[in-house]
Amino acid sequence: MSRPTNKEELLTASQNKYTQLYSLIQEFTVEEQIGTFPFEDRDRNFRDVLIHLYEWQQLLLNLIQSNHVDGVKAPFFPAPYTMRTTPELNQKFWESHQQTTFTQALTLFETSHAKVMNVINEFSNEELFSKKFFTWTGSTSLGSYCVSATSSHYDWAIKKIRKYKKTL
Repeated sequence: MSRPTNKEELLTASQNKYTQLYSLIQEFTVEEQIGTFPFEDRDRNFRDVLIHLYEWQQLLLNLIQSNHVDGVKAPFFPAPYTMRTTPELNQKFWESHQQTTFTQALTLFETSHAKVMNVINEFSNEELFSKKFFTWTGSTSLGSYCVSATSSHYDWAIKKIRKYKKTL
C-alpha cells in the first residue's frame, strides 16, 4: 500500500495496519508475546515495539495539543532532542519502560491508537494534507506527521514481529 495522501486513505491505512498488527500479535502464545527477540536490536520484545509506537503517538498528540488546542508553540521533539538525535530519544523511551509489562504496553498502545484516530477525524482533508497549512508543522503537512505515527510505524512493527516469528 502506498503512503496515504488524503484523510480517507490515512484513516483506512491506519486502521488496517493497526488491525493487521493486532492480529499478528494474537497469533503468538503468551510465552512468545513476553519472550525476547533472538536478534540484537534496541527493541527486544513485543513490549518494546508497542511502547515505541505509543511514545511516538504521544509526540504527535502533544504536538497537536500544544500548538493547535492550547495555542502554545511547541516543537515535535521535546528538548533537547531533534530529528538528528532520534536514536537517543528512542533509547530514552526504551529505558523509561523497562518496568512496563507487555499487557500494560498493549493497553497503552490500544488507547493511544484510538486517541490518534479520533484526533485525525477532527481535522479536514485540507488541514491534514496541505503543506504548511499550520505554521507549527514547518514545511510539511500535519497528515505527514500522522502517517508517520500510525500506518508507517505500524508497518515497521509488523516487519519486526514477522522477523521474530521466523525465528520460532
